[in-house]
Amino acid sequence: MHESELSALFETERPRLLAIADRVLGSPAGAEDVVQEAWLRLASLPGSGTPDNVAAWLTTVVTRLCLDQLRSRRHVASTDELPEQPDAASGPEADAVLADRVDAAMLVVLHTLSPIERVAFVLHDLFAVPFEEVAATLGRSEAAVRQLASRARRRLRGADLEAERREHRAVVDAFLAAARGGDLPRLLSLLAPGVALHADPAGASMGADVRTGQEAVADRFNGARGAMPVTVDGWANAAWVHHREVKVAFLFTVADGLITDIDMVADPASLDLMEISGTANPNRHSIGEN
Repeated sequence: MHESELSALFETERPRLLAIADRVLGSPAGAEDVVQEAWLRLASLPGSGTPDNVAAWLTTVVTRLCLDQLRSRRHVASTDELPEQPDAASGPEADAVLADRVDAAMLVVLHTLSPIERVAFVLHDLFAVPFEEVAATLGRSEAAVRQLASRARRRLRGADLEAERREHRAVVDAFLAAARGGDLPRLLSLLAPGVALHADPAGASMGADVRTGQEAVADRFNGARGAMPVTVDGWANAAWVHHREVKVAFLFTVADGLITDIDMVADPASLDLMEISGTANPNRHSIGEN
């Protein structure tokens, strides 16, 4: 694709990308920076490296840059602070942002969500990005991003998720204890009939395979002692840690007290999108081994 064609395509996508970045970051200025960085990365690709779906590629890059910004902020803004508002008459790009801007109350709640929940909700619910594409962008399974968006919706409706968070932790802790103890009946009792184990390409290259059904998934974890309990984006999950660094994350989707999906994530870029902490050391991706 010629540079002029690439530039024209980018300009077509630019208002949408700005709107996504502004909604996630709550800052028109920050959104401009992110979208400009996405363009620089696209323009620097060799001709043979131009992605087949430029729009989807740009969405992924903008999303991941937004997550990087959110997680590099040392201080979380208090919920009584609203994001910046663009000038009332600043051109068609600002109009596109304003046309999609949620009301002030929703903006406040959006800033109480974890970065990953916010992105899942913004992409799918506000910009109609299919869950399949959101999953590819975030390095999660489709089931996992559906749960992320669902949590965000419930938070926006004013739901208190602490009870759900406690139940999730209890189920995950029980599953890990049963796995370490080789308690197959207990493992089976914690898995939904249609449970699925997903592995990203990096996980698959390590020998992990996709498994479905209680018996197949339970067999994969029965007797496993390598995974340690960690918190990922505020929810209980597990990780394999080597030399104090997270190499693999195991992300659990829980519904009605049963595990419905487990994502095995080993891709470093996907791990970098997560906020991971353990009881021994809260530093991300550098936690004490059990």
